Amino acid sequence: MDATDEIVKEINEGKIVYREKEIDAKTLDWNAHAVFKGVYLKHLVKGEDTDGKFSSHLVKVEAGCEIGEHVHEEQWELHEIMSGVGKGVIAEKEITYKLGVFGVIPKGVKHKVIATDTNLYLLAKFVPALF
Repeated sequence: MDATDEIVKEINEGKIVYREKEIDAKTLDWNAHAVFKGVYLKHLVKGEDTDGKFSSHLVKVEAGCEIGEHVHEEQWELHEIMSGVGKGVIAEKEITYKLGVFGVIPKGVKHKVIATDTNLYLLAKFVPALF
């Protein structure tokens, strides 16, 4: 297991700590994306726990799959790449997605994520909360 896989493992088995509660991330389900095949989300922080202010999701895009072009009309989004290599497209700008890269997507801007030869993991954070 390389270092980037270890990062994803630690997040996936980590804790979400609030003032009044703690959640073991490993107890949270991976949810298949409703539209994009090969895309799964683990909802780490939900809007219901932040008064709708923000949310955070561990996202897995399987090798050869993509989160197709879409827009969040109300949310800014931050992609923090945790593992794998792929491509992000924000408006018309292409970015190599790899560990250490952050994609900042303003509300109302078209974007997509493509996993190339490996699974791509990212933390997607939304302000205000996606849900």
